[in-house]
Amino acid sequence: MKRIPGPVMLDVESTVLNENDVRRLSHPMTGGVILFARHFEDRAQLKALTDAIRAVREELIIAVDHEGGRVQRFRTDGFTVLPPMRRLGELWDKDVLLATKVATATGYILASELRACGVDLSFTPVLDLDYGHSQVIGDRAFHRDPRVVTLLAKSLSHGLALAGMSNCGKHFPGHGFATADSHVALPTDDRPLDTILRDDAAPYGWLDIALGSIIPAHVIYTQVDDKPAGFSRIWLEEVLRGKLGFTGAIFSDDLSMEAARAGGTLTQAAAAALAAGCDMVLICNQPQAAETVLEELRYAPSKESGRRIGQLRGRGKPPRWGKLVARADYQAAQRLLRSTLG
Repeated sequence: MKRIPGPVMLDVESTVLNENDVRRLSHPMTGGVILFARHFEDRAQLKALTDAIRAVREELIIAVDHEGGRVQRFRTDGFTVLPPMRRLGELWDKDVLLATKVATATGYILASELRACGVDLSFTPVLDLDYGHSQVIGDRAFHRDPRVVTLLAKSLSHGLALAGMSNCGKHFPGHGFATADSHVALPTDDRPLDTILRDDAAPYGWLDIALGSIIPAHVIYTQVDDKPAGFSRIWLEEVLRGKLGFTGAIFSDDLSMEAARAGGTLTQAAAAALAAGCDMVLICNQPQAAETVLEELRYAPSKESGRRIGQLRGRGKPPRWGKLVARADYQAAQRLLRSTLG
C-alpha cells in the first residue's frame, strides 16, 4: 500500500545524512526535503545525498529553490548559471517569439540538470509582477505585464515538463507590489481584491491546469483578510480553489520567515497554514525545530493532499549527467541560451 506523504517539508543538516536526519525523514509527518546551497559540494555528492534520502523514504518529494539569477542553489561542477527571469522579459520586449523559445530552453536546462542529480521539483516560476520597488522580488520577476508573465512562465514550464519536472507558481496572489521583505518583516498590500485579481493574480487563472503547485505570499492584503495569504482560507479556498479553480498542490512559504510567525510557535504556524488549505508546509534551515513540529503537530493528511503532492514527483527516468550533456536537445538549448543571454 502506497504511503501518503506527510504534510511537512524540511531540510537535512549537512551534505550527507546522519542519524538525526534519518529519524526525521522516517517520521510519518515528513513528506519532503528542501535542499539549499549548503547541501551541495559537487554533483556526485548531491546525487549520493538524494539517493540516500530515497533509500529512507522513496515517496518523499525532493525540492529546491532554483529559479536562476540570485536564487539558484547549485552553480558549479557543470550546473548552468541561469539568468534572472527579468532578462527573459527584456528579451520579450525586443522579440516575443525568441523570448518564448529561450524561456523553454531555460526551463529544460534547469529541470534536466536537477533531475539528473535526483531532485524532483524546483520552486519556480515566479509569477509576481515587476513593479520595480519590491525588495525581495526584484529581477526574479519576468515583467510588469501579467500577460507577458503568463506566457513566459508557460514557456518555461513547458521546458520543465520536457525534462519530466512539474512547476510551482509563486507567490500567490502576488508579492511584487509590497515593498517589505517577508524574510525579515510582515509586508502589507492595501489594494482592493478586484485590482489584485485583475493584475497580480491573473497569471494563476490564465495558467490554470498548467500549474502543478503554488506557494502563497507571506503578505497581508488588508482589504481582503487580516491574515497573510498562506494562512487565509479566503485566499486559498475561496479565491484560489473556488474562483480560480486551482486543483494542484499548495505549499506554505517558509514558516521560519519573520512574516509567518506572528508571535506564535512553528507548530502553531504549521497548523494554521494546513487549516487554511495548504497541503504541505515548509520549515527551512531549522532541522531541530522542524522535529519539534513533527512531534507536536496533530494532523491527518488527506488522500487528496497526498495525490496532489505525489503528482509532483519527477516523471520518467532521467538520463545520467554524462548522457544528458551529450544529448542534442540539451546542447541546442545551451547554444540558444549563450547566443541570446550571454
